[in-house]
Amino acid sequence: MTVDYVSHPAELVIAGEVNQHVGIKELRNAIPARCFKPSYRASLGYLFRDLVVAVALMYTAFVHIPQIETLPLRYVAWGLYGCIEGLFFVGLWVLGHECGHMAFSPSRLLNDTVGFMVHSALLTPYFSWKSTHRRHHIYANNLAMDHNYVPPRRAEYASSLLFDVSRLEELTEDSPVVTFARIILQQVLGWPWYLMTNITAAPSSLPKPPSKKLLGNGHLAPTGSLFRAEEALLIFLSDLGLAATAFGLWYATSRLGVGMVALLYLQPYLWVNHWIVAITYLHHTHPALPKFEPEAWTFMKGATATVDREFGWIGKHLFHGIIEFHVIHHFFSRIPFYHAEEATKAIIPLLGASYHSDKQRAFLPGLWESFTKCQWVEPDDPAAEPEERKMRYKGGPSPPPESSMGKKSWVNTSTT
Repeated sequence: MTVDYVSHPAELVIAGEVNQHVGIKELRNAIPARCFKPSYRASLGYLFRDLVVAVALMYTAFVHIPQIETLPLRYVAWGLYGCIEGLFFVGLWVLGHECGHMAFSPSRLLNDTVGFMVHSALLTPYFSWKSTHRRHHIYANNLAMDHNYVPPRRAEYASSLLFDVSRLEELTEDSPVVTFARIILQQVLGWPWYLMTNITAAPSSLPKPPSKKLLGNGHLAPTGSLFRAEEALLIFLSDLGLAATAFGLWYATSRLGVGMVALLYLQPYLWVNHWIVAITYLHHTHPALPKFEPEAWTFMKGATATVDREFGWIGKHLFHGIIEFHVIHHFFSRIPFYHAEEATKAIIPLLGASYHSDKQRAFLPGLWESFTKCQWVEPDDPAAEPEERKMRYKGGPSPPPESSMGKKSWVNTSTT
């Protein structure tokens, strides 16, 4: 079985309904037909804009910042450059993400060409991530099959903390210093570590048995556990794209020096890591959002268990609305981002209380809330029938960092 990029996810799994009568058909009928049509002119216009600004910023920094004589001011200028350039790098990454969903243009060839080039330049394996991200959209918030931010259940969480499972409620949150340090670790290393090891995914989501080889469960292994045999060539092509970027960075370093390349490229790249993790984590992690065991899960339930947040002018104009309009993206990922607001407004009346939005509060403070209040899940009603249960987040101290997929432990507790 190959990864199906054409069918709507609701055609591949149990579709389900919300509000007892609203299914994917009713939502699609409520959205104006124009919202489903990508525009070459609009998409290429945004791509051109982001590329021009990113290149202009890099050139300006390269030429002018070294001329600043006052050292503290030069440091400040480089810091501001890295932060601002990172915003435009994220915008380009989002456009590559649109390409992977075939929402950038009507042409699959153009989508894959642009997506491959943009994501490779940002050290993202395009076809590899396109494959796992597609599966995330099919199985969003399914605790057995999702690929993103799958929380532990009670027993697993207690085991990772080496704590008695019956006494979990006695635990308190980490100290603010520890919480801050764990957030920094996640924001700096979370994205590349996910690509290399598939952390935060459900181990049962793999199409093959988990691999014991180094990086064998990650996005860089053409014959690893994460991909089917027929995908190997595309995964290898993704690796070649990363290798080409690595070669380009090596060549730039040989001409400009390590320090200059680090300032011009590594700085904004680290900001990209931060924003990708923050955006995706906060899309799917919120005290009000449920998760579902396989018996209770349907596509509609999973798609509604995401949240729209708010990031102001930057979110709308530089991040292309990826923060503000994520719920509609899970229902119809082929809707171009520039139609997402109109489509969202069309489906909110149908979704009713099933629509989740947290736009009254600032975006980034949500990291702290989610990190302290969303550590593990358990049924909201243990007595309910399995197909009726929702899994709800509980707070507590942070478990050990996930070193590889499904493994969270400060010490090796395996007996094998």
